Amino acid sequence: MQDTMRFQGHIPAASEREDADQRLLANVRPSDWQNPKADGRYNLVVIGGGSAGLVAAAGAAGLGARVALVERHLLGGDCLNVGCVPSKAIIRSAKAAGEVARAGQFGITAREVKVDFAAIMERMREVRADLSDYDSVYRFRKLGVDVYLGEGRFSGPDTVEVAGQTLHFSKAVIATGSRPGVPPIPGLEEAGYLTNETVWNLTALPQRLAVIGAGPIGAELAQSFHRFGSQVTVFDILPRMLGREDADAAEIIRQVFTSEGIEVQLGVQIKGAHVDGGAKRIDFEADGATRTVTVDEILVAAGRKPNIETLNLEAAGIGYTKQGIEVDDTLHTANPRVYAAGDVALKYQFTHTADATARLVLQNALFPGPKKKVSALTIPWATYTDPEVAHVGLYDWEAEEAGIPVETIVHQLTETDRGRADGTQYGFVKIHIKKGTDRILGATIVAPHAGEMISEVTVAMAGGVGLKRLSTIIHPYPTEAEAIKKAADAYNRSRLTPTIQRLFGWWFRWSR
Repeated sequence: MQDTMRFQGHIPAASEREDADQRLLANVRPSDWQNPKADGRYNLVVIGGGSAGLVAAAGAAGLGARVALVERHLLGGDCLNVGCVPSKAIIRSAKAAGEVARAGQFGITAREVKVDFAAIMERMREVRADLSDYDSVYRFRKLGVDVYLGEGRFSGPDTVEVAGQTLHFSKAVIATGSRPGVPPIPGLEEAGYLTNETVWNLTALPQRLAVIGAGPIGAELAQSFHRFGSQVTVFDILPRMLGREDADAAEIIRQVFTSEGIEVQLGVQIKGAHVDGGAKRIDFEADGATRTVTVDEILVAAGRKPNIETLNLEAAGIGYTKQGIEVDDTLHTANPRVYAAGDVALKYQFTHTADATARLVLQNALFPGPKKKVSALTIPWATYTDPEVAHVGLYDWEAEEAGIPVETIVHQLTETDRGRADGTQYGFVKIHIKKGTDRILGATIVAPHAGEMISEVTVAMAGGVGLKRLSTIIHPYPTEAEAIKKAADAYNRSRLTPTIQRLFGWWFRWSR
């Protein structure tokens, strides 16, 4: 089985490491699993056992629906097995290394940072195995879900085939997720490369690492491996890091990377890759000249591709493009019985978006009445570099393109008392409002815990709470989240026009 080999092919003899991977596989792809016998029609068939599929299956079963869940690889999908969980586990180790390296500025004399890469990877595997209980086939069977392991494909407008059986459904949801995209770089296949799916199989820290792609995945892993001791070079064809993010936020991350010693090559064209004497070489063009970087490993983090090729979508009358399943604002496909959720259908490819859209599908697929819309969702996201970058809503340029006049309020983290006490060198809270109102259109935060801080703005936007109201919210002192309140205070001060100041002056003179 391919997925079993993915985790077992590089496992050393250490029994504890074997135990972690074996515990994982025993939960998400047990070798002795017997599929149930298909009998009758299901209220909902879910194709894909990742974040969106698991939420849809558990939610529908909890409501009393008869549910089938089909997964061709590992339950838990990308997030548990090769995405969020393993990456955040090693990012925590990298953050610890960074904290020790900076201890001197706080008056702490620390010995030289010693990184045990094998222990870091073992901890990652233990965390992953521990969390796999929640995504296990046994838990879902206990919830009342019929779990089918095998490749699912449509055989008609209301049928899905899996492992030699035909499942009939009233409604279905496609939640097959996405996988790493690989750019067509000459020689890359022959040279060999890692992706977010295979990097977790490393048993030794590469001395030299090239990261192709300066988006969220590439940035997070580049910084982590550099802090572990790798000499890291990051490449991107775009002229800045985190190409879709706020330009000021992206520039901060570039500055941090450069200050830490990561080589950042932006706006470059990779011409090819090849192996020379056991090392891997990347040829790229920068400033009109061709240069070469020699590395031990190449990590490709250059976008995602939807998993749609084996679904036989034509048999069910479902439209799609190379970007994924075509859906309307209610996540309906061209087939009135079929919906799609998560990475396979949306441009916002995050675990929490998969969760939210799976819940939306349950409402729309299983119940009559008004349909929930994706456009009504307020979706935040975060990149877990150090510092983190988090965003919600519109960027200023998006608002301007939509014809919405924008006013932007910015407060630097270095201007908060907690920021000064913590020695924070980089970061800000930037909030966009509709000009002439306090309606929040969007926000970007750069901070050590920006992913936590952004939720305050997200709640305000989802609840229709304006920026001036945030200035009345009492924040614990001292916290970096006070920067949000201070941005709101700045907005309130901007409303104090000369005319209002004159009126106040008159009032105070009269009332003395």
